[in-house]
Amino acid sequence: MATGLLFSGQGAQFVGMGRSLYENSAIAKALYDEANEILGWDLKTLCFEGPNEALTETKVCQPALYVQGYALFSLLKEAGKLENVTAACGLSLGELTALAAAGVFDFATGLKLVAERGRLMQIACDATKGGMAAVIGGTPEDVQTFCDEFDIEIANLNCPGQIVISGDNAQVLEAVAASKGRFKLCKPLNVAGAYHSRLMVSARDAFAEFIKDFDFKTPEIAVYTNVTGERVSDAQIIKDALVSQVVSSVRFEDCLRNMATQNNLSDFYECGPGKVLAGFGKRIDKTLTIMPVSEFSDLPE
Repeated sequence: MATGLLFSGQGAQFVGMGRSLYENSAIAKALYDEANEILGWDLKTLCFEGPNEALTETKVCQPALYVQGYALFSLLKEAGKLENVTAACGLSLGELTALAAAGVFDFATGLKLVAERGRLMQIACDATKGGMAAVIGGTPEDVQTFCDEFDIEIANLNCPGQIVISGDNAQVLEAVAASKGRFKLCKPLNVAGAYHSRLMVSARDAFAEFIKDFDFKTPEIAVYTNVTGERVSDAQIIKDALVSQVVSSVRFEDCLRNMATQNNLSDFYECGPGKVLAGFGKRIDKTLTIMPVSEFSDLPE
């Protein structure tokens, strides 16, 4: 039976993530050790031991999620569970992991891209006063109208009834205060900045310059971009989408629906910490089966 792959995004990380993979798999150990060499700093200790404040930093958690997601993909492949994999997508940062799994670039290249993306977004966070909030119970149209009133933006369209808004922190908090009676819930998120909004333009522009000389290959399986929710296969279009994604709304719901429909998929592995994407999947389409794989004990026999 055909299978799809989903890769986690920022916010799913936790101290201890990936430790069991490192301790029980030679493949995972080699990937974490290689990551430390490429990055020039100790990613694995921050993943396994924290502190949480350091792991949560954008410049750290993005590489952390990429390495764990790719390690899980590699272990599933080693176990013969991905012989019929036909499509992949990720949530924000997870899109780069999906592209690596699809053979668009190798592990090391992907890690270099992720590390620079995280570094540039960290700089943009530090240079601005951004914030985000989760809106529960609103339609995309109603939330867009709401955002327009406060000059903020939709950052994530995760699943029916869950949308994340992003922008200047004072304006986001003003919107939250004015949300009563309009939505079921609107609450600020504990984040370092306004991801997927115009406050990330400086990161987008610098990332566009960084990514342009990298060699991208045609995906070996179907890959879907957060920017449109549609399949992408041309190398330059994939690059353009990764650049745009830094400031664009993440259309995860569209990605998952299109993946499932266009590839006749009902079974997926979620590669990364926790079960966030499986939760979204239940809200998007109850007929889908998403198996979260986070640590060594989660790997199917």
